[in-house]
Amino acid sequence: MPAPSPTLELTVVMPCLNEARTIAGCIREAADAIKSAGIQGEVVIADNGSTDGSQAIAMKLGARVVPVVEKGYGHALRGGIAAANGRFIIMGDADGSYDFSHLPRFVAELRAGYDLVMGNRFLGGVQPGAMPWKNRYLGNPALSFLGRLFFSTEIGDFHCGLRGFSAEAYRRMNLRTTGMEFASELVIKAVVLGLKVTEVATVLRPDGRDRPPHLRPWRDGWRHLRFMLLFSPRWLFLYPGLLLMAGGLAATFALLPGPFAIGRVHFDVHTLLFATLAVLIGFQAVSFAVLSKFFAIRAGLRPSEAKFDTWLRQTTLESGLASGAVLFAAGLLLWASALWIWGEHGFGPLQPAQTLRWVIPGALCLTLGCQLVLTSFFLGVLRLDTRTDSA
Repeated sequence: MPAPSPTLELTVVMPCLNEARTIAGCIREAADAIKSAGIQGEVVIADNGSTDGSQAIAMKLGARVVPVVEKGYGHALRGGIAAANGRFIIMGDADGSYDFSHLPRFVAELRAGYDLVMGNRFLGGVQPGAMPWKNRYLGNPALSFLGRLFFSTEIGDFHCGLRGFSAEAYRRMNLRTTGMEFASELVIKAVVLGLKVTEVATVLRPDGRDRPPHLRPWRDGWRHLRFMLLFSPRWLFLYPGLLLMAGGLAATFALLPGPFAIGRVHFDVHTLLFATLAVLIGFQAVSFAVLSKFFAIRAGLRPSEAKFDTWLRQTTLESGLASGAVLFAAGLLLWASALWIWGEHGFGPLQPAQTLRWVIPGALCLTLGCQLVLTSFFLGVLRLDTRTDSA
């Protein structure tokens, strides 16, 4: 994006796709707010291929129209923001649902030093008919709660489309997504980078469209949830994996000496088998957490973390191979013990409950050893220097 103009303080970016019914009202509302507050600003319409004359309406009202060829909400916003000249940027939909007279609230917080200022529709009020019940009472509260949980932030409305940020903060965030996930990435990146984030109250009004909205609640809600999970390997992989490993190991050690009962429920080698499977699946999930986090940092989706970097420096390919070899050797020893017991019985029929207490843990150790070796090699591949410079 170009360097901010030394005199232009604010750019209002509105993504647009066939918004002829509402775009004039949005532009007028934004322009009036800018003028009445004495803000040096502009309105940029990021047009995503409108065929209803939205562009001509916008230009007639003094807005700058930036055509964006690539389809999608994220593409439109990225194109409009790239063309912005203001030191601060406020984005909002052109469907009449957001109140652009609230722009000075956002600018005041940006002037105060905040990097990202989110609108909160639940603080300002959701007008009747403005938001479907499943979005208002299920989707938005649930996704916002998960966002606060996953990323340790106090943002109350993760998906408000009216939000402002400084051009400098936008460059630091280095956003990568181009679809609906763009809105989630913007908030998440600001939080994980430690930028200053706050909220202001705003309202949500019924939009003025004469057609169904582009938003598809279930599909787009899943896309936002999926992105948050992928961006938080702790909650997607690490915590579930550790829980499975802890539970599986506890049950395994409880069953190794022999069967036990809780009331009238008896647990034996069948439970032991599933307990070891829980350990194995948990280990794979923890491995995925490490690998995905490392990849996200290398790809620029997450900033590096000092503790994780220190752990990586201490965890070498050789140490992973040695640990895998120890587990593999333990598995072979357990299997050899089972074979010796079988030999003592003349290699004839055995009681499964006896030998499986050796065979199942042996199989677990063998498999975990192989998994640890393979994971260590894969992490080693990811850690290779992949710079493309010719120096």
